[in-house]
Amino acid sequence: MTTSLFDLYKIGVGPSSSHTMGPMRAACRFAQELKRDGLLDGTARAQTDLYGSLALTGKGHATDRAVLLGLQGNEPAKVDPAAIESTVAMVRASRRIDLAGKRAIFFDETHDLLFHRDQMFPPGASTKHPNGMRFTAFDADGAILAQRTFFSIGGGFITEDGEADQPLREPQVRLPFPFHSAAELLEISRAHSLSIDRVMLANECERLRALDPSASPNVSQESLELRVEAHVRAGIEQIWQTMQACVERGMAAEGILPGGLQVRRRARRLAERLRARDASGKQGDPLAPLDWLTVYAMAVNEENAAGGRVVTAPTNGAAGVVPAVGLFYQRFVEGSSREGIMRFFLASAAIGVLYKENASISGAEVGCQGEVGVACSMAAAGLTSALGGNDGQIEHAAEIAMEHNLGMTCDPIGGLVQIPCIERNAMGAAKAVQAARLAMNEPEAHKVSLDQVIRTMYLTGLDMQSRYKETSLAGLALNVIEC
Repeated sequence: MTTSLFDLYKIGVGPSSSHTMGPMRAACRFAQELKRDGLLDGTARAQTDLYGSLALTGKGHATDRAVLLGLQGNEPAKVDPAAIESTVAMVRASRRIDLAGKRAIFFDETHDLLFHRDQMFPPGASTKHPNGMRFTAFDADGAILAQRTFFSIGGGFITEDGEADQPLREPQVRLPFPFHSAAELLEISRAHSLSIDRVMLANECERLRALDPSASPNVSQESLELRVEAHVRAGIEQIWQTMQACVERGMAAEGILPGGLQVRRRARRLAERLRARDASGKQGDPLAPLDWLTVYAMAVNEENAAGGRVVTAPTNGAAGVVPAVGLFYQRFVEGSSREGIMRFFLASAAIGVLYKENASISGAEVGCQGEVGVACSMAAAGLTSALGGNDGQIEHAAEIAMEHNLGMTCDPIGGLVQIPCIERNAMGAAKAVQAARLAMNEPEAHKVSLDQVIRTMYLTGLDMQSRYKETSLAGLALNVIEC
């Protein structure tokens, strides 16, 4: 078990975790390692080659912009979304890039940023993932100084060719409650009389201790435990605040989303209508909370489509589901609490870990079932936990949610994270709420386990034709005429 809650929920920028955040991280890592290895001053040219889904839909997903920003030393969590446009424009106008923010070199996109739309994988790579990219540094004579091949494996995670598929920053930690399946998670919870959220909290606290082993020896063990837990909770609170801020920005913004599809933002207009209805004093619509659920999800994904600040949950393309369900709980559930929100994130992350480590959260690998489907499953589990459901109900809710997302393709029109992605998040949020209610109203044992549905999702994704997996070569992307 190598994945943390803070790996699944990462602060970054839109429009795509796999096509924007991943390539930006890879490009930044390549540039920083040139600096580390003393190769920066000798670099006269840097070339990036993109393959598979990155090549086919990279333009619509802003992969080109992400590479430029990454080579300049920008990380998704730290880059200022407001400065992206001007930074990219400056690089293109000057045809110069500041490699790692230090070394100014000539950069011509027509020769230095290549989209290999006819090649699925980088030549000679041992890893076979459809989001491959290769970075090469040349000296003034054209000799290769360094060459690295990376894969963006979903949710902003990257791995180098031949490198173990795990978060780059994760040290080897002896967790108190490691689990590798839903069955193990339920057994650990039963054996130690801990709820799923408490199991996840204990593991996150141990990760934090491993990352910061310098705790004062003069602090009592009890005080240390409380301080570590407070830090974990503060990290979750930061994620939650960032998500809520994204919703607010999305509900305030107007205009046309970038990319050429001329998709108009709708969240603000929908929110204004709902506020007007609430202010009029009209009551009695039992589905009004679901209207707000829709607005919250769409607001996030409109912000994502515009390249704004979002949180992977577990990906950018599915970033609206979890915050929408969290706000639904906070605003419309009687007795909602801050502790309920903590349970929501911890339990949802436990489920996300199972998908990340036993299947995939990459639309380019398994279709949208691995993005919105996983987000729906995570949100359903989180809501069930927040509502006080038991561990069996949490597992059941997660299973129901994915069972009814199986086979969902990823076929974005124009390679943009807009249609059907924005509305699909609203639908995923509604399914998550319904799955939680079904699980909590069904006391009997269920026939299909979460482990079985996760395995089914992965095998279904492998069987799915590649043109339905974030390539924009089939489905809606092919059959809807762009105007």
